[in-house]
Amino acid sequence: MAERGAHLTAAAAPAGRPSAFEAVAQDSLAAALNPALRHLLRVLAESNPGRFGSLWHWFDEAYVLLDLLLQHHYLGSCSASFSENFYSLKRVPTAERGPHAPATAGLPRRHHWKSLILLVLVPYLKGKLEKLVSSLREEDEYSIHPPSSSWKRFYRAFLAAYPFVNMAWEGWFLVQQLCYILGKAQHHSPLLRLAGVRLVRLTAEDIQALEKKVGATSSQTPGIKTQVQSAVRKALGGIAFSLSTGLSVSVFFLQFLDWWYSSENQETIKSLTALPTPPPPVHLDHEAGSALLPKLKTVCPLCRKIRVNATALSTSGFVFCYRCVYSYVKTHQRCPITGYATELQHLVKLYSPES
Repeated sequence: MAERGAHLTAAAAPAGRPSAFEAVAQDSLAAALNPALRHLLRVLAESNPGRFGSLWHWFDEAYVLLDLLLQHHYLGSCSASFSENFYSLKRVPTAERGPHAPATAGLPRRHHWKSLILLVLVPYLKGKLEKLVSSLREEDEYSIHPPSSSWKRFYRAFLAAYPFVNMAWEGWFLVQQLCYILGKAQHHSPLLRLAGVRLVRLTAEDIQALEKKVGATSSQTPGIKTQVQSAVRKALGGIAFSLSTGLSVSVFFLQFLDWWYSSENQETIKSLTALPTPPPPVHLDHEAGSALLPKLKTVCPLCRKIRVNATALSTSGFVFCYRCVYSYVKTHQRCPITGYATELQHLVKLYSPES
């Protein structure tokens, strides 16, 4: 049913106009990149905080620079953002009618920079605003000081108004998408409308032009005067290409990690990987075991005296004098009672409240 609905939606759309499924899918891909990279960097920072801790602290700013590089490259070479090019879409000015310029021509300068700002800066500012609201809410919940200053009264009013502002923002996007589905609007997102562009599918001529551009770039031999510029362009293009080819695989891999380390899945993993309870020692019968153990719990089974510096073995749980069990384990590498293999690292000193 879903495939048939997607087919009917695509068939009902005008020629060149992407379906609502394609438009929403590319938005979802663009929104998934930040959490995926954030999760990857968090894992690296937790495993090696000395090397990746500072990068984790400035993750938002580093991601903005990478996103700026990536989107600038694709807008200039493919007339589309990274996610739009992934779904074979391109941007054209809204006022442009008739045959469109090839994708390799890029957007006009004004539309290029407006698109770049709305693609990179708006999500960054929205994320920073959400973090600010979260921190202010925590401070407001755990603060014991009354709102005596005008600043505290202001941010409390801001916290009260933010849910309504956010609802209006999300509702704006929802209404725009509904109008796009019903064929009443040319843009599925208000940001496209603000940028003065709309999305269309890549044509066969666009795909051929992109392939020719890639072939021409690889066959050209730059002159001496343009070697530095060519090296910079190749470096930027290589970074953008590596991001574009690796992010799609990374998104799936990181989503798998999220599922694997989720609390629901951990219960299943523990039940599957839990070690069985070891059986009691078979080389000792009940009478022999009772002969080895003293009747008084405060007596050491080795020296048969009151324990001094009580020390337990983590492998068996029996308690001895520290000197007795230390010498025995160092010599025999096993528990004196059960015979379990034991090392010196398994000695656990016990401290009573009286000591």
